[in-house]
Amino acid sequence: MAEELLLENDGKPDTSSSLQPLTKPLLAVAFLASFGSSMLYGYNLAVVNSPAQYIKSFYNETLKESYNWTSDEELLTVLYSLTVSIFAIGGMIGALLVGRLVTKYGRKGTLVRSAALVFIGGALMGFSRVCRMPAMVIIGRFITGVHSGISLSVVPMYLGEIAPKNLRGFLGLVPSIHICLGVFLAQVLGLHELLGKEEHWPLLLSLVVFPTIIQLMLLPWFPESPRYLLIEKGNIHDTIEALKWYRHKGNIQAEIDEMQEEQRSLSSIQTLSVWGLLTDRCVRWQVITIMVLNIGMQLSGIDAIWFYTNDIFKDAGIPDLNIQYTTVGTGAIEVISGMLGCFTIERLGRRPLIIGGFLFMGICCAGITLSVLFQEQMPFMRYISVGCVVGIIAGFCIGPAGVPFLITAELFKQSHRPAAYTVAGCLNWMSNFTIGFVFPFLEATMGAYCYLLFCTVCLGVAVYAIFIIPETKNKTFMEISQMFASKNEIPEEELNSNGHLKMAVMNGYGTLGLHNQK
Repeated sequence: MAEELLLENDGKPDTSSSLQPLTKPLLAVAFLASFGSSMLYGYNLAVVNSPAQYIKSFYNETLKESYNWTSDEELLTVLYSLTVSIFAIGGMIGALLVGRLVTKYGRKGTLVRSAALVFIGGALMGFSRVCRMPAMVIIGRFITGVHSGISLSVVPMYLGEIAPKNLRGFLGLVPSIHICLGVFLAQVLGLHELLGKEEHWPLLLSLVVFPTIIQLMLLPWFPESPRYLLIEKGNIHDTIEALKWYRHKGNIQAEIDEMQEEQRSLSSIQTLSVWGLLTDRCVRWQVITIMVLNIGMQLSGIDAIWFYTNDIFKDAGIPDLNIQYTTVGTGAIEVISGMLGCFTIERLGRRPLIIGGFLFMGICCAGITLSVLFQEQMPFMRYISVGCVVGIIAGFCIGPAGVPFLITAELFKQSHRPAAYTVAGCLNWMSNFTIGFVFPFLEATMGAYCYLLFCTVCLGVAVYAIFIIPETKNKTFMEISQMFASKNEIPEEELNSNGHLKMAVMNGYGTLGLHNQK
């Protein structure tokens, strides 16, 4: 019966169903998937900022106890930088695993299974002080990084595939709101009045297990991605049930027709390898685009601010007693900015948020340099510096924080999408590691001028977006791929020689052979 339902409508989709309403199941799964995954990423980015001195003291004490060796400040800085940046190394490894995991276990299945990593990493960090083993902190950060590397790609992939096209932008930015919430939560809990005391820092690092428990209790009850079920698994019955669960009302036949059309356009439903993606001329500019966006969002300087907020405010002349409250204030700005981006993306589109966000961040980076250079002559400039930090955070959370992950799902079709997220994730985490490890030394060498490097990156990405990236709002995956056809130099005769051949190229796939249609 399900097969007959899928095949009986060969006509044009019912346009009356093109705009789907936001249902409670869609909203629930978006928040639940993000709560136990994306929020942990934001939390882990910022949680090491508040207890930095306590962690360094712990390393110094244990080295002295075990080896009778008193560390100098430079070695402690290296160890702390390793603690910060090892999270990104784990994230890069997690990103490399995404393609295999989502193909074997599905999108939801991968999120559920990867949650075990949070419990392992959280336990190691939580008991590190009791066991007097600094390595447990570093290994715990690494393991939670692997989890974040997986979930940071899988969550937007999952939400992008279950969302109707008119809601992809809104649902796609729900994870970015949770990233901002995670950062804000880490900053609030890191206050001295709460868990910001020396004896509490292991607990502060290990709290990541609690959101994961809630996610594991509820997420398994939600359906898998309908596109994964139909295109990769060929499970028509479960596809229909999943669509009915997420849509409730409306004509799901139109969406099934679109999925079948995509399926027929593929020469193979097997997931493409990373090498196959990189060598496919039909998605050349899509690949370049996700590279530019993911490297740019990390080298914009945002991670330097998240990792070392307290140090930046201290250098700006903010009194020590006020730094932690200033930091929490920036976290509140992040949440508000993330919500602003989420609720405006379907009205403004993807390009304006990318271009505006990076331009504003570039201006603020230049402002930090100027304010730090002239604060001795003009003491009020310290407040300009704080304002520029807030501006960078706000500009990032409005657009660049979430749009690159969303647009990665939109630029590629089913068989290319896992490999695309693997490439994007690896570059994202490599850049994250570079900033996390190098920034303290870069700041020590260049001083305030290091922010001019971030300014250059931000402006460069904005220029690229202006000239290269098309608007993908309310576009089907076929339409988006067709928009890149001229940039990828696909000959006109290949686009129009026959219907099936045209479909293959429009979908952004390198296979240009004929497809039989039964």
